[in-house]
Amino acid sequence: MAKNTKPAMGRGLDALITMEDLHTGGSSSINEVELSKIEANPDQPRSVFDQEALEELAASIKSIGLVQPITLRETAPDHYQIISGERRFRASKIAGLTSVPAYIRKASDDNLMVMALIENIQREDLNAVEIALAYQSLIEMHKLTQEQLSEQIGKKRATIANFLRILKLPAEIQIGLKDRKIDMGHAKALLSLDDASTQLMVYEQILEYGFSVRKTEEIVKTLNEEATDEQKPADAPAKPKQKTPDEFNLLKKHLSSYLGAKVALSCNEKGAGKITISFANDKELERIVQIFDKLQNN
Repeated sequence: MAKNTKPAMGRGLDALITMEDLHTGGSSSINEVELSKIEANPDQPRSVFDQEALEELAASIKSIGLVQPITLRETAPDHYQIISGERRFRASKIAGLTSVPAYIRKASDDNLMVMALIENIQREDLNAVEIALAYQSLIEMHKLTQEQLSEQIGKKRATIANFLRILKLPAEIQIGLKDRKIDMGHAKALLSLDDASTQLMVYEQILEYGFSVRKTEEIVKTLNEEATDEQKPADAPAKPKQKTPDEFNLLKKHLSSYLGAKVALSCNEKGAGKITISFANDKELERIVQIFDKLQNN
């Protein structure tokens, strides 16, 4: 695919935001702009604003003023749109300000989202899903490959690919990631599972028992190993154990995920058999016992 050559795309952050692009009044590089003349950017990558954090910032602004100016572009005479600083803009409203200090930059519609994305990523203000959606929008908007986007924003292609993959997770898991109930490490582990139902099952266990990323990776590895064993051809070298019916394999898979531990299940042709639950140490055993105690009390 031919590389897109739209202005300011592919030349780095310095080409997108330069001091030469400032449009100011008088000799100052900062203008005082009325809040009533400012509107939010509808393509702002960040969609979640913590109300408590906004209130805290508003209290600080009320006490000492807005220390860091926001960045705007002029969309019409004396009318502006936010490039970066919407959180500061919202907090200033709460604080009762009527105007805020602002840089006014020249930016096209094509570059506005790129500038907002880079600013937010550098400030680590976006959650993983917001970043993923912003990457996807930029790729679609500018018809870029992942490699080209990597060059545009200074992120490794593998990093971009990992973020885009989380958009394939079930909506419930994406919401959990967006709300920071799980982190990117959990999401990457869940992506290693083939089907959505198993991903959701493990996700629910992460929330209920507070599994770490490492523990989640162990659970996923166990489930994938069991799935691999089940998919081996009939003429593959048999392990020294009795063949387990499909319905018992499914039960074993669910038990492994529910308990967060490796489960072995064997049965004979009549359906009689035994379940073996593995644990690494006393703490692991206590956790498994607590799960059974909880079931008994329900």
